[in-house]
Parts: sequence; structure tokens; C-alpha cells
Amino acid sequence: MRYNILFGGQAGQGPNILGEILGEALVKQGYYVFYSRDYQSLIRGGHNFNVLTFSDSPIHSNDSKIDVLVALDENTKKIHSTKMKKEGIILDGKHENMYFAGRLFKLLCLDFETLNQELRELKKKYEENLKNAKLGYEEETKNICHVKNQKNKIYFLNGSKEISQGAIESGLDVYYAYPMTPATPVLRELAEKQIEKNYLVLEPENEIAVINSAIGSAITGAKVMIGTSGGGFDLMTEGLSMAGIAGVPLVVYLAQRPGPASGVPTYTAQGDLNIARHAGHGEFPRMVLAPGDPIECRELTNQAFYFSQKYKIPCIVLNDKHLAESFYSLKEIPKIIKSQKTISLGKFNSYESTSEGISTEDSKRIEKNNIERLKKVWDIEKEAEKFIQYKNFGKKNSKNLIVSWGSTKGAILDAIQGLDTEFLQILYMEPFPKEILKFLKNKNIILIENNATAQLGQLITEKTGIFIEDKNKILRFDGRPFLADELNLEVKKRLN
Repeated sequence: MRYNILFGGQAGQGPNILGEILGEALVKQGYYVFYSRDYQSLIRGGHNFNVLTFSDSPIHSNDSKIDVLVALDENTKKIHSTKMKKEGIILDGKHENMYFAGRLFKLLCLDFETLNQELRELKKKYEENLKNAKLGYEEETKNICHVKNQKNKIYFLNGSKEISQGAIESGLDVYYAYPMTPATPVLRELAEKQIEKNYLVLEPENEIAVINSAIGSAITGAKVMIGTSGGGFDLMTEGLSMAGIAGVPLVVYLAQRPGPASGVPTYTAQGDLNIARHAGHGEFPRMVLAPGDPIECRELTNQAFYFSQKYKIPCIVLNDKHLAESFYSLKEIPKIIKSQKTISLGKFNSYESTSEGISTEDSKRIEKNNIERLKKVWDIEKEAEKFIQYKNFGKKNSKNLIVSWGSTKGAILDAIQGLDTEFLQILYMEPFPKEILKFLKNKNIILIENNATAQLGQLITEKTGIFIEDKNKILRFDGRPFLADELNLEVKKRLN
């Protein structure tokens, strides 16, 4: 059983809250849910739509075909009616969003009390929402399935919330950020919990101030994280280099969106892998970690704090809009490690290394400083081997191998069901796992990325010498994520 429900309307009409209410209710009934958002950079008007997919077995993505279309305006029907399945149902009319919540719960044979509980948890406009929901629930509606309690313990998790939770559980002291989609949800989530969890959230005047303030706080001994996206990260690159030479522990949350420049703020992409690995002038150690689901968002954020504190380096957690803002249903609980506590550097004399004067201008000292910094790279690589740097899925030892990273994981897991292929997900981009080479040898490699230039493919070639054929690259760069059924067809074309 697998159903897809699309909610569409203008910004301000509330299609987003509809999906969250239904998703929460289905998860509480033990169903697996995947819920994604597609919205324009508008406060009112335009066209927004969200897709909720649910099943009685694990799922990680949406499909292109729709079972139920909830149209809060006429434009939604015009745009999405061609995606309907033959037996699909359209719910439309000039009604408030909670009216459609009532109709949906009736459509799925969910009892009204379940909806009532969800409305109470909203804590706003309860009486009005309840009245509209009752009108919808009492409407004559065809049932598409009878939702029964599956008795599964399932968590409804969001990428941004798990990034935030990973930081809190790692002992966050200060979070600096300037609002920039799609990193803003982490800023909002951490701001809401700062009093309860006893840390500080600050919003300086721009991204340059963000990273320099963070460096100052880290030097005094605070555990610090900063967050940004796209052009905001560009402004931070000089500060990143400063953190590299100063040996300052710093966690950087980089949430990707399509570029160049301001790009398309509310859509998704994986175009910043190269800049994450190379940002900042000079040579200094760093880590780049790329989660593929909310569990990994929390775990890798925690690992970023661990490595940044132990080795006094910048660690980048590389996310994207699709993972940051989508909701997943998972049965796992993240594993958290205790990161080391920063200590104040204390008294510091920049001239004490030599009797002649400025030590940084002495050629031998310059060489020694570089060796000391780069030695950390070897130590980090060795310790990183103790962590999960990559994961394998699908048919082990198949002659076909899909390689990917980040949020593409979900659609790939759904797309390869029943196919003769293995899937290799890479989590550690820097340092790059040495063991990857053994998986790539003598394989029909299929590369899947949400960018136009196959940046992971470039990295694989750089680190292993293995080139991936252009015909075996499945690249999407229209601002949208991969969909399971469409990706399944593309993978089939490339299997041996």
C-alpha cells in the first residue's frame, strides 16, 4: 500500500499545515510517512504545494503520480490535474484549509477524535478550525482506504529539527546566524529552545559578523555553531580561513539551495560540495559531513562537534533544502557521542616563539606551522575510520553500483526496490573514505546527484582515479528533488 496526496494553494492559504496534521495523525497510527514542501519565495499569493506519501512499509520519498489532489485554489487543479492517477480523487471548492482536513480524515476512515486532538495541539483558532473540520468530515466522501493502527513506534522527524537537536545534545553554547533560506529553520528552532536548554542564539548584522563573532566566542571556550546558505557562506570564507590558522573549533551548518548568486532560495540543490571542500585561502584541515536523512542530520552534527573540539578545526555539515524541510518517519534513535569541552586559550604572546621578533615571518616557523596544521589531517583521517563514513544498501556484490550522497538517499532507496543494484551512500566528503575505492572497482557505476556538474563524481575521480561515464550520470538541477518512480525508470536504463 502506497498513497500520494498533494496539497496545493497560494501562500497564506495553509496547504503546509494540512500535510503536517495528516502526517502526524498517520504516524501515530503506525504508518510510514514522507512529506515534502515546494513553495515560492512569497509571503502571499503564488503557488505552493506539498506532497505527502504514506505506506504500511518504510518509505523515504514521494512519487510523481497523485492519488488525492487537495486544491485550495483553481490554479492548483490546472497545474497538477495531469499528474492524477485514473482512479484519483480531487477535493476542491472555496473552503478553508481545515474543511479539507475533515474531508481527508473521512476519506482515509480516520476517526474525527484523532483530528480533534491534532487541532488542539495547534493551539490557535481551535474553535474556528474545529467548526470547519466538522463541515468537511460530514461531507459525503468516497473512501480510498481504511487506515488501521499498525502498532509501530515511529518518529516523524525533520532534517532541520534534528540538526538543531544534534547541536543541543553536543553541548552548544552559542549559535550565530543571519537568516537565509533554507538554513533559517535551524535558527528558528534553536531560538525557541535557548532559554529551556540554556544556550544563546544571536543574529548579527551580516554573515561576516556571524563567523567573526563565532571565532571570538570559540576562543573564549564556548562551543559554537553558525548557519548559512549560498552567498552567505561566500561571505564567510575569509573567516573560515582565519579559523583554520587560529586553530579554532567551529561547526558550520551549510544548507544548500540552487545558485549562482542568490539563486532560487526556496528550492533544492547539491551544488556546494566543491566550495565546502575548498572555501578559504591557504591550506588548513577541515571536515565536510553530508547527512542523507534526519537521523544522520543529528548524528553527523554531533560528530562535527566532536571532531571540531578535539582537533580545533572547522567542521562543515552540508545539508540541502529538501532534507532540511522534509519530514521523514523512521524507527531509529540517533546515537550521540560526547564531544570534548573547549578550554580558554588563556594568555597568548604571538612573539614568544623566536627572539628575533615576528615568528610568522620566519621561514622555518612558517614551515613548522604548516606541518603542525596538516598533521591534524592524518590524525583526523585515522580517527574518522572508527566512524560510519559510508553506507551500503540494496543487492550486495551486484555488478551495478549506484553512488550518491545527501538527500538523494531517500528516492534512491525507494527506486531500487527489486532492482539488481547496490547503493553506496557517502557521508564523509572530507576526509574522503579510503575504502571507497574497493567498492568501485570492476563495477557499472551509476552516479546520482542534484547538480549539473557531478561534483561527487569529480571528487571520486580526484581521490580514486576512476572516471564515471557521462551516460551513467543521472543529474537533476531544476531545483526539485528526485521522485522515486521517475528515478526507478532512469536507473533501469543504465543497469547491466
